[in-house]
Amino acid sequence: MNNLKLFYSLLLIVVFVSCRKEPKDGPVDPEAPLAGDPPSETITVQQEYDFYTSTNENFDNEDIISSSLSSDFQSWLQDNGYGDFDFAREELPGGSYGGRTFAGEPIKNQPVIFIHGNSDKAVGSAIFQTGWTASIDYFLSQGYSQAELYAITWGDADILLAANQYHSRANVERIRAFIEAVKAYTGAKKVDVIGHSMGVTLARKAIKGGTGNDELDGGSYDLGKKLSYIDTFVGIAAANRGLVSCFDSSTLLTSGETNGFFPGTAPGGEGLSDFLTDLANQRGKEADHVYTIWSIQDQLIGFSNLVWGQFTSQIPRQDGEIRYDAFPYGHFNCKDLTGPEQLHLVRDHRIY
Repeated sequence: MNNLKLFYSLLLIVVFVSCRKEPKDGPVDPEAPLAGDPPSETITVQQEYDFYTSTNENFDNEDIISSSLSSDFQSWLQDNGYGDFDFAREELPGGSYGGRTFAGEPIKNQPVIFIHGNSDKAVGSAIFQTGWTASIDYFLSQGYSQAELYAITWGDADILLAANQYHSRANVERIRAFIEAVKAYTGAKKVDVIGHSMGVTLARKAIKGGTGNDELDGGSYDLGKKLSYIDTFVGIAAANRGLVSCFDSSTLLTSGETNGFFPGTAPGGEGLSDFLTDLANQRGKEADHVYTIWSIQDQLIGFSNLVWGQFTSQIPRQDGEIRYDAFPYGHFNCKDLTGPEQLHLVRDHRIY
């Protein structure tokens, strides 16, 4: 149990959780604890993983896990100025996925770009690091090809370093460059983006563009204009209004008041981290269609998903959401068990 608690504090990963009760109307006492109603049951990450592996025959799909970016895509990246990003991460098993298997392979489906969460990686088969194995496998079974599905690893892929990850300039620029590269490489008019946990807030900024500030990496920066070609954005298990667990741990980079998940000090977003405040204040939606997937049983976000009386997992101006309220849907299974739902959202723009 102590080991699990240590993992939770290190991860501080972001997911979509809901609550059995709607937030009460009226002012919230700034001195009151930032907690909602406790979930009806506690789902551990181990229980989630055990259920996922026992019900998913392809959870350790070797074809996916051993794949990297195709040689065709890697050659294109080198020839078009993206070589320095090392999107392939070939030193890391499961470090990336996607690309044409032969030159000129046709793109029939709209490309989908998957952005993982804190300390996870592109694809995998280990607890805390399942990546997008299940989602990619499902999309492939429904007629998508490797040329239409893309994922990279943006972080260290090390659970023990999770507290050091934050909304850094490097992370945001890496994700934005990858989205731009996939769009240009495939020649698609539109692309879809699906994010999980911290990958949601990183991807939202990468898409929305504009200015930012990272004192640990050169200070102020400018990403440029919003990426206008995102058809559908799906945010799974994120903390768009911060994390309650960061209220007393703001010295950690992941929880920080500048580029972390600090939830603020009063209702209405007062004191919310600079990064999340910027996201909230930027006009417009991330895509033509925006959806969220989350569970009130999310054990890593906790506190019934409420931050100062608002659900942290909802994205402003979203078009719809899928909420779960029972086992086996915790922080990770909201991603690993929802391949069909993810496909419906990006392809059909409907919940079911």
